[in-house]
Amino acid sequence: MKITFQLGDITEQHVDAIVNAANHTLMGGGGVDGAIHRRGGPEILAECKKLRESRYPDGLPTGQAVATTAGGLKARWVIHTVGPTYAASKDKSSLLADCFRNSLRIADELGVATVAFPAISTGVYGWPVDDAARIALETVRGSDTRVDEVRFVLFDQSAYDAFTAQASKSEG
Repeated sequence: MKITFQLGDITEQHVDAIVNAANHTLMGGGGVDGAIHRRGGPEILAECKKLRESRYPDGLPTGQAVATTAGGLKARWVIHTVGPTYAASKDKSSLLADCFRNSLRIADELGVATVAFPAISTGVYGWPVDDAARIALETVRGSDTRVDEVRFVLFDQSAYDAFTAQASKSEG
């Protein structure tokens, strides 16, 4: 599997699936989640509402993943995953790793070849970006997946720098 990094807007990616750093309600929100819902249009929200009515009446649990259409996005699918909120007093790194592992599992079920990930949990959920990059890269590299390319699409320069530095560190 090829791992690449790009500075930019995840909603502009030409990939099979975009991973959404969703909130547990699946109803949209701020950051990446809001951007994906706004850009993808009402089809994404309609499928999320159906998921809430059927499989996830209490919301999507942290670390789990589920797919919907991508609506008006350039991707075919959106894989929604709920990252953990960072807490220095409690190690939730396994839940963050689960976001990547379960998203790749869903990608395999869909037959996806290319997946774009954001820096899950590093926005309002407060996860330190250096640590999130380490967990993301270790998990993706250690996952048994048929995905050909995982692309980390980082919204700002500091996140891009953290992910590429971590990639260099773990390769060397």
